[in-house]
Amino acid sequence: MEKFHNDMLCKLETAINELDAESDCSLQRIETVILLIMECLYKVKEYVLKKGFKNTNEEIRFFKFQKPTIVAKLIYYNTIYKIETNKPHGTKPIKQYLNTELKNLQRYFDNNLDFYKYYRTNSSYLDDKLFLRSNYDIKLCLDTYYFQSDHRFSTSHDYKVSKIIANDLIQVYIEDQLNNISHQSKSTIPQKLNWTDNKVALIELIYALHYQGVFNNGNADIKLITKYFENTFNINLGN
Repeated sequence: MEKFHNDMLCKLETAINELDAESDCSLQRIETVILLIMECLYKVKEYVLKKGFKNTNEEIRFFKFQKPTIVAKLIYYNTIYKIETNKPHGTKPIKQYLNTELKNLQRYFDNNLDFYKYYRTNSSYLDDKLFLRSNYDIKLCLDTYYFQSDHRFSTSHDYKVSKIIANDLIQVYIEDQLNNISHQSKSTIPQKLNWTDNKVALIELIYALHYQGVFNNGNADIKLITKYFENTFNINLGN
């Protein structure tokens, strides 16, 4: 089973990487990637139903570690597809939207904290209930998804493992998007200009503009105009 899984995962990741390099439209790329993952999962399911497992240890390993590496990709790309297709217009609405998505990830984490601890500490004392087919314990907070899934290819908690892996990736994606927005916002702020020519040239410019009456309909005092230029161009023109 391990060799078959590794081969399938390697082929899938190679195909995804090739799409990353070739495709111009990100949404079309994501659609194609989702189809590739579903095809991969179908083949893995077909193999499991045909070959089965040598023992319970192999079965637990498959549903705890191997299947989730593939399903997590499906959850990740499907979620990114939804994020991108539902993203609003405008910098502020996008930031609010992405921050809401981060809160949704945090909410899932909070609601499944006990299992997060179990999985991330690499515990195994409940593996026979969590990762063996048709051996579920309803007291362990099962997702409704499990009751609708094909129990020949699902356990009570393999999908939760997939969600943990996917949510970590989704969080990175969203935070990268927010960082990009912040960098773009900073780059649009104009840099302060310093007057680097001699002071006489700037004084002559100020007098010329004052004479033409271009400020406040010609009612701006010369001292006010001078002070404004000093602050704007970081220079002291003296008296």
